[in-house]
Amino acid sequence: MTLICGLDEAGRGPLAGPVSAACVILPEDFPFEILNDSKKLSEKKRNHAFDIIKEKACWGHSFVDEKTIDKINILQASLLAMKNAWFMMKDKIPEWAEKNGITLDECPLDEQLSAIVDGNKCPDLSCAVRSEVKADGKYPQVMAASILAKVERDRLMCEYDKLYPEYGYASHKGYPTKAHVEICRKIGPSPIQRMCFDYNKR
Repeated sequence: MTLICGLDEAGRGPLAGPVSAACVILPEDFPFEILNDSKKLSEKKRNHAFDIIKEKACWGHSFVDEKTIDKINILQASLLAMKNAWFMMKDKIPEWAEKNGITLDECPLDEQLSAIVDGNKCPDLSCAVRSEVKADGKYPQVMAASILAKVERDRLMCEYDKLYPEYGYASHKGYPTKAHVEICRKIGPSPIQRMCFDYNKR
């Protein structure tokens, strides 16, 4: 059998904070009707789907922080986050499969996996992998990954808001809103600012 895993990231565009990525395999009895591209779901529906994904799916999640983004660029950081999420998900498969009555083949696990990545670039994985633009609106596994990645990042940015309330991270999550750009120009970058993203040019 082939296990399909979906990969997606959240947070490539912000001026601050980490990039977030997730990898998800869904069981056959998953309530697929709750899924969509995370950007098309309300916060309430995203959070509801997030809880069910965490409960029922085999999943992995990873952050790559702003300092690493500055060192290797946002594309490479996004691919690294997806790769890390894939490894985390892969480690959970045997226990998850047994719990869900899924019989794995005797061949190496990598040969039983096939990954779909949202976008036009693929992380370096040891299983079959392909990328597709707007996959987060087509494939349930990628939809689930997009939800997981976004909710995890949004929640982290709300925690950063408590540390650096003057920057308003709870409202804009680090994206280049007018208010975010103006506060950075007024008082300077926060400790989680991506210095390779020049807010002075916004």
